[in-house]
Amino acid sequence: MKKILCLLLVLSLCSCAAKREKIADQSAEQLYNTAYNYAEEGDYKKAATYFDEVERQHPYSPWATRAQIMEAYTYYEHNRYSDAVNTLDRFLSLHPGHKDAPYALYLKGMCYYEQISDVQRDQDMSAQAETTFHRLIMLYPETDYAKDALNKLRLTRNNIAGKEMQIGRYYQQRGRYGAALNRFSDVVRNYQTSMHIQEALYRLTECYIALGMLPEAKRAAAVLGHNYPSSEWYAKAYALCKAHGV
Repeated sequence: MKKILCLLLVLSLCSCAAKREKIADQSAEQLYNTAYNYAEEGDYKKAATYFDEVERQHPYSPWATRAQIMEAYTYYEHNRYSDAVNTLDRFLSLHPGHKDAPYALYLKGMCYYEQISDVQRDQDMSAQAETTFHRLIMLYPETDYAKDALNKLRLTRNNIAGKEMQIGRYYQQRGRYGAALNRFSDVVRNYQTSMHIQEALYRLTECYIALGMLPEAKRAAAVLGHNYPSSEWYAKAYALCKAHGV
């Protein structure tokens, strides 16, 4: 049985190897231009293959450095985000001071950004995008890439705050007020520009009242009222405090 499994594995590997396109040795410029033409035509799979071949055949050529960035871009366009990120990480590791380093960081951030889903799901992509965009803004603040990343950070941070709120509500509904307070407090401390800040302050008021911490409840409601006096969340917090004699 083991021999049969080994044979099947060997045949499978041979089959994969047979399907791999064999590219004749060419100059770095020829390979790069072929890859670029495929990218222009929208054939990103072939483009990536040829850009990778530039590196394979001419690893120390200036064309290989260009090819790395373009290979990552073709992976990105082909929605092969993991391959793009791996290629960009390799580029940034080998060429940290390169003129295209800001673009490489931006493209890496976009790979995560385009995988951000709704707040009901895991927010790992939001966190990765936030980290990458923040690094780009810190290192290259004057670039257009950093300016666009700053706009995109608002969505990523909003998503992370939304996830914190979801978990906080989960704890609150189950009477785990301490755990809920940690989540809502995190939103208030670290995501003040998110769309969730008003609800977070209201939920803090609720939790503090549930725990009998009336001065803290009053303080949270006061902050909400001071910053968002017309908010429906403040109206609810005010009514809640009044009902409990706060």
